[in-house]
This record gives sequence, structure tokens and C-alpha cells, in this order.
Amino acid sequence: MIRTEISVPGLAPALSHYTDAVRFGDMLFISGIVALDADGKVLAKDDVVGQTEHVFQSIQRILDAVGATFADVLKVTVFLTEVADREQINVVRKKYFGTTKPASTLIGVRSLALPDLKVEVEAVVGLRSA
Repeated sequence: MIRTEISVPGLAPALSHYTDAVRFGDMLFISGIVALDADGKVLAKDDVVGQTEHVFQSIQRILDAVGATFADVLKVTVFLTEVADREQINVVRKKYFGTTKPASTLIGVRSLALPDLKVEVEAVVGLRSA
């Protein structure tokens, strides 16, 4: 199988040594996505729902780049600085996933990579064979 690193133009620059996603065979591993603009500035600083919307828009762009949809997402891991925000972000998740329900893990964390970040989401995707 071939390993392919995927960087999507217009997404936030990497904060360290990683790429937006890695494809390996029929699997896609999406790095932890946070609410940053293309210049690396935090978006919606005081709004976990706004940040979650930006995160899922970025995931959508990665999925589009490989010809996948949210129905192909097998697993998500969500990192929240306030676990009590779970109900608020679930509204955004349902908007993108619709009736599809991926396996999911929620992890409460003290902080994320930059101050003002409230949510981070990573995903594992099953891709259809070409």
C-alpha cells in the first residue's frame, strides 16, 4: 500500500511537523483540526459552537479533496476544554453527519495547542476503492 500525505490549500498552516491528513490504502487519517484561519489566527475565540463550525468546514474540505463525505467517517475523537460544551457542539456534528453516526470518543483537556482554542477534532475515514 502507498502512504500519501495530503495538504489542502487554504487550511491553517501546521503548528508543528504534521500534514492535514494521511491516506494509506483505503483509510484516511485526518489530523486534529482546530479553528484557525489560513494565517493561523484563532477564529471565534469565545464561541465553542463557532469554532466547531470552522472545524467541521475544514474537515469537509479535506473530505472533498479525497472524494469522501461525512458518511465515510468511521471514527472521530473530540477534544474539548469544557466537557459541558458537548451538547452545544453536538448540534454542529448532527448538521454535518446527518443520520450517519461515527464511532466517537470525547476527551476533556485542560488546554489545546493555542490559547483561545476550545475544540479539536480528528477523524478516521474509510475510502472507497478507486
